[in-house]
Amino acid sequence: MSFKALILVVFALAIAHADSNSEVDALHAWKITLADPNNVLQSWDPTLVNPCTWFHITCNSDNSVTRVDLGVAGLSGPLVPQLGILANLQYLEVYGNKISGSIPQELGNLTKLVSLDLYHNRLSGSIPATLGNLRSLRFLRLNSNRLSGKLPDSIIQLINYGHLQIL
Repeated sequence: MSFKALILVVFALAIAHADSNSEVDALHAWKITLADPNNVLQSWDPTLVNPCTWFHITCNSDNSVTRVDLGVAGLSGPLVPQLGILANLQYLEVYGNKISGSIPQELGNLTKLVSLDLYHNRLSGSIPATLGNLRSLRFLRLNSNRLSGKLPDSIIQLINYGHLQIL
């Protein structure tokens, strides 16, 4: 292998490592804000570079997080803005817990999100208009929370184009 090829391989590995660390950092930032009486997050170890080995996390072939499955896990606490950096996330399943506070506007950065399931929690405040950025979103489930205000026009546009089902 030539020296240039070796440098390219090392550089590519460094980029992959940095991406994985940002996902670990985002998920760990969320974990430390949550009460977890059932220890469902015990495998979420921030010293591991790859969150794909953690329970309730699914990754793609590039070891990037695509799914967070924490439905009916007994968790309480907020959603955190750092979740918005999970660039390849397709499913955020956090229904049936005691998640409180507002929905971070940064979730509007999750442009690959297909399903956002936050129903049966204690979320409050308004629904962020940034969720209208989620052109891949097909299912938005926010019922049985303490949300207020009207549905943002950006989300209504997704519904009108037949791209989104709100339950």
